Amino acid sequence: MEIMEKRPMDIWFTEYSTPNLRLGLRITEILRNSKTPYQELLVAQTKQYGRMLALDGAIQLTEKDEFTYHEMMAHILLCSHPAPRQVLVVGGGDGGIVREVVRHEIVERVVLCEIDEEVIQASREFFPTVSCALDHPKVQIKPMDALVFIKENSNAFDIIIVDSTDPVDFAVGLFGEPFFRDVFTALRPDGMMIIQTESPFVEPILVGDSRRAMAKVFQKSAVCWGAMPTYPTGMWTYTIGSKSYDTHRPLRNAPEGVRYYSSALHEAAFVLPPFLQKMVEIEE
Repeated sequence: MEIMEKRPMDIWFTEYSTPNLRLGLRITEILRNSKTPYQELLVAQTKQYGRMLALDGAIQLTEKDEFTYHEMMAHILLCSHPAPRQVLVVGGGDGGIVREVVRHEIVERVVLCEIDEEVIQASREFFPTVSCALDHPKVQIKPMDALVFIKENSNAFDIIIVDSTDPVDFAVGLFGEPFFRDVFTALRPDGMMIIQTESPFVEPILVGDSRRAMAKVFQKSAVCWGAMPTYPTGMWTYTIGSKSYDTHRPLRNAPEGVRYYSSALHEAAFVLPPFLQKMVEIEE
């Protein structure tokens, strides 16, 4: 009798980024698959990128590449502001941006405003290297709607970092001029904000509209970009609004422990390819 060779399991997670674009990762184990009050939450072990967190079918982070995104979102502003003592992180329940913010000794308080507490719980359980700063004494966690929290706190923060999910469902309100004006009010007179604004290849209208909306609210606005391998197309943009300071050149060196961000990369991130420069142009 012929003995059949046992074949390994071949199970894949597929993110459908657009009707014509998808990313697939081979998974070896599903660690959590649940429905929160706000979204579908999946934690899985992948062959290529280690553990992965996905929300509503969209990859939020993987162990292997999360630092590229979290470091850009945190250090571009924290190294540009002369005295970033009060910082608000909107979304970002995984804790990756909080981890990067507390690397800066000058920071006195970090408020994490995350509407979905189950994201925080999942990160604590499955991503300890990402969530490791959530219990830091400088960190306060507010499990509530950031739109409400920001309206209730005026002139309170030096920096606001908006780590939102894709602009769908409950996150739609975090993109556009009305929200940017609320953030402006919540910032101190020399405050800054940054928001992730997707890939210019997948969401060109969003990228351009976000820059133009930001320019209507803030005295200074800019777009920078970086690599993010497991986000659609691997090229990611960040849109910045500043009440007074220029963010193109850092005022201080990168904190210890960073793996992606550097002072040289900070400046280079604002050098836009011509197609992206045209996409985000504003009328003077």
